[in-house]
Amino acid sequence: MDETKPAQTAPSRARTIGIASAIWATSIFLSRIIGLVREQIVGRTLGASRQADLYFASFTLPDFLNYLLAAGALSIVFIPIFLAHVQRGEEEGGWRAFSVIANFMLLAGTLGIVLLMVFARPLAGVVAPGFNDPAEVDTLVRLMRIILPAQFFHVVGGLLSATLQAQDRHVLPAMAPLVYSVGIIAGGLVGAYLGWGADGFAWGVLVGSIVGPFGLPLYGCLRGHMRWYPILSFRNPDLRRYLVLSLPIMIGFSIVLVDQWIIKNQASYLAAGELSYLQYARTLMNVPIGVFGMAVGVAAYPSLSRMVAAGSIPEAYGVLVHAVRLMLVATFAAQVCMTLAGVEAVYLVWGAFASRFSAADAAATGTVLAYMSIGLCGWAAQTLISRGFYALGSTWVPTIVGTAVTIILIPLYVVLRQQAGAIGLAIASSIAIIVYVLVLGWLQRRRFEREARDRGMALGTAPGMIDGAVRSGFAAAVAIGCGLALRYGLMQWLPGLHVGVAVLRAIILCGVGVGVYAVVARRLGMREFGELTTMVMARLRRRRRTV
Repeated sequence: MDETKPAQTAPSRARTIGIASAIWATSIFLSRIIGLVREQIVGRTLGASRQADLYFASFTLPDFLNYLLAAGALSIVFIPIFLAHVQRGEEEGGWRAFSVIANFMLLAGTLGIVLLMVFARPLAGVVAPGFNDPAEVDTLVRLMRIILPAQFFHVVGGLLSATLQAQDRHVLPAMAPLVYSVGIIAGGLVGAYLGWGADGFAWGVLVGSIVGPFGLPLYGCLRGHMRWYPILSFRNPDLRRYLVLSLPIMIGFSIVLVDQWIIKNQASYLAAGELSYLQYARTLMNVPIGVFGMAVGVAAYPSLSRMVAAGSIPEAYGVLVHAVRLMLVATFAAQVCMTLAGVEAVYLVWGAFASRFSAADAAATGTVLAYMSIGLCGWAAQTLISRGFYALGSTWVPTIVGTAVTIILIPLYVVLRQQAGAIGLAIASSIAIIVYVLVLGWLQRRRFEREARDRGMALGTAPGMIDGAVRSGFAAAVAIGCGLALRYGLMQWLPGLHVGVAVLRAIILCGVGVGVYAVVARRLGMREFGELTTMVMARLRRRRRTV
């Protein structure tokens, strides 16, 4: 396909990134919205109860297997391998590379699932040591065994999706997570009707993974004349390259993924519902992370890989810096809203017209969200910064840094959990991701400087990522300070927590908070704020024309 060739011009490359970004931004935004609906149904069905805690904890072991197989990085590792063949005009070689890697993943995934299902009961004590009641352990083991086979379809489907993305065919991979979430929702609704409780959601996870992450990409590959050969050889250079690039992701324990495991592990020692507060807060925080961080990172990565392969190091780094600064402007604005109106947002999603999620639960979750959103900028930025290393073929640096941060800061999670419960865990999570991103960003700058210097080039002198974070962060701090003062007054004028009051308070607080943030950010010279505003207004105008 022409769009995958290195001869692609800068305008066409920008257009490809733009189209892919639009597809992924729409997909991830819808995925977060559907994810909110999914979690809303979980909250309204299970509430902030021990059963909800068990359901959320049951994902730790399946997620661990997914992590060991590097399923989350399949596209990052496989796309350069597949593209290398295609760009040399060796499409057949690309499909043989796909086949040998896919067959290895099938074998490893099946073996891992069988072993973890057999040893699920003893491992439950490691996943959530605070759950001591035998009935709770039985429920946790049953849920884990239902969810574990879903990882088979996530892993194979991830490789199929990576193949489509390497050909700039993004629609079906982008639809896969939407269908997956719909499957969980359907399972939960059917389970609620049949009285299955959390089991209904677990079965929805399994069915949704078959239809969405696996079924849709498989359909797309079959339509594109996929060739899947029954070959498996550890002497194959593509499999060896895949394993070498994946190994640091497989064996490392980066804070990006381990953070959730640590939180679930430590939250099992807390009172019933505390783990659910943390999970619901993370669900809300994931919306801006997905829209502002993951969409740009996923869409830009293939083109970043091409820029690096073509030796355009300054151009690649410039794209990364600009994307991070633009994303920081947006995520700090989201933090302002989540801090000022988090309680109202939580109530409207889970508490309104629901008997299982009380106003006290909404207040507790909103407070956790405010502290967790301190790290929002870091969570969004790492999706871009890490891809800069992957585009350079360096998967070890993010893994080593992330693992070091994990090892050093695990005691912080324990101490803050003991001192402040769920709020302490939220603070520890924010500190950990910010430390990780600061170190990773500094190392990335040095790596790009070295790559450019080796080619007789130099990076530009434009303001960098840290500059953008400091300016945007200061503007957000001023806005939050003003907003909290306003909130105190509003609570006297509009007390209580009802739908109408919650909506009105949220609109006022977010409007004033973002307004103050915009003024301060502009005064501090954040040109990206104006660029972001222009992009949003242009998109709104295009939508009006199509209506």
